[in-house]
Amino acid sequence: MPIPIVNSIASWFLKKRFHQIELFLKYPIEVQEELLQNLLQKAKSTELGKKYGFGNIRSYKEFTERVPVTNYEDNEALIERSRRGESNIFWPSQIKWFAKSSGTTSSKSKFIPVSSDSLEDCHYAASKDLLCMYLNNNPDSQLFVGKGLRLGGSKELYEENGTVFGDLSAILIDNMPFWAEFSSTPKNEISLMSDWETKMQAIVDETIKENVTSLAGVPSWMLVLLNNVLETTGKENLFEIWPNLEVYFHGGVSFEPYLEQYQKILPKKDFKYYEIYNASEGFFAIQDQNDSKELLLMLDYGIFYEFIPMDSFGAPTEKTIPLSEVEVGTNYAIVITTNAGLWRYKIGDTVRFTSVSPYRIKVTGRTKHHINAFGEELIIENAEAALKKTAQLTQSEIVDYTAAPIFMNGREKGAHEWIIEFKTPPTDFTKFSEILDKSLQEVNSDYEAKRYNNTTLKPPTIHCGRQRLFYDWLKEKDKLGGQHKVPRLSNSRDYLEELLDLNR
Repeated sequence: MPIPIVNSIASWFLKKRFHQIELFLKYPIEVQEELLQNLLQKAKSTELGKKYGFGNIRSYKEFTERVPVTNYEDNEALIERSRRGESNIFWPSQIKWFAKSSGTTSSKSKFIPVSSDSLEDCHYAASKDLLCMYLNNNPDSQLFVGKGLRLGGSKELYEENGTVFGDLSAILIDNMPFWAEFSSTPKNEISLMSDWETKMQAIVDETIKENVTSLAGVPSWMLVLLNNVLETTGKENLFEIWPNLEVYFHGGVSFEPYLEQYQKILPKKDFKYYEIYNASEGFFAIQDQNDSKELLLMLDYGIFYEFIPMDSFGAPTEKTIPLSEVEVGTNYAIVITTNAGLWRYKIGDTVRFTSVSPYRIKVTGRTKHHINAFGEELIIENAEAALKKTAQLTQSEIVDYTAAPIFMNGREKGAHEWIIEFKTPPTDFTKFSEILDKSLQEVNSDYEAKRYNNTTLKPPTIHCGRQRLFYDWLKEKDKLGGQHKVPRLSNSRDYLEELLDLNR
């Protein structure tokens, strides 16, 4: 199909969809309230619907009074019944697909229900919206001149009792409309290969022959792939291989630690980076502006949002609020109700609103991935801001890291212990440690208070990780690729101790 025709079709769809987007931008609370009522009415005859009286709930207040906030463990028994083929438990249509959660490196797997409604009205709808927003902001785009290089997880799709489970990206690729493969590379048979390292080389071999105009995937694993592309071709940067490459759609982990490395292999000032926020549970937010670090919360994907202020999370005083009550600058844990049958479900992510007109967010971390052993409330957003500044001031490059507390022992004060793998290590580790400590104090007043005169915390201890340390650690756990990620911060020393052992 000629490019002008493709662009005309995209433009037509864009205008049609933007009318719907404008509706939730103008009436966000009304759209969310109507969505909640639709979800309740659709599921009123399910097992959960009858238990909690979904059909009689007429307000958000009644919803919160009848339906409890839950986590995966609360839902596990129902999900297992659904995986065995039972239907009408928490959603009226049969759930055929279950996304095997890879959001943590925990050995315990989670199986997140993926309904046909969530596939079409959430995940695929979001993919179309992402392209719409990008094309609207970049009318001269030549995106359809070539193909999009997508990097998903491994196949690992298993069928049991008529239901299928596996990596979310594999489920999406497996259900993708037939025409979508024509605009993507590599072919599905390569994208869904189960052995990660074999797949990587197969992707390199196929894609270097293609006219790639866009990239899509998790930054950590995409960087591995792109460096393999450069090694295989002997080129200095990616534009020597793909001259029409114009945008990278990324998500899954924070992009901040990787930005400078991408800029070195993509040395064009007008190259675009577009962030998305999706998970096994749903697609939540999209960057809707060029050169922005804010994500527009999408309010009509069949997901009803609630939020828990992190200063009350896990406490007896924990409170859950609707979208209408959120405030700019506060850190919140997300609670979702979805068109796949998750009801008031804690997904484990934290966000901060940068705007409430429209509702835009930044992802700040995970509810479990922080350090608060001494009241310092160090979150991933703090850590990555401090590391970025420290790396710039010491002319070093960071590949991966994790940190954990050194607990108090008798009169010995506590501290934070880091293991960092560098691409370019600092020449002076003492200076690196000092700058990191100072930078953490600048971005986190609680950490600063605990460090004041070494009152509670001593200066951090930093270890230099060997090359490929984190890659080997993930490989050892069979966690290469896809959405698998390194836990950056933890109140437990388990991850850190394993890495220290592997680093010896």
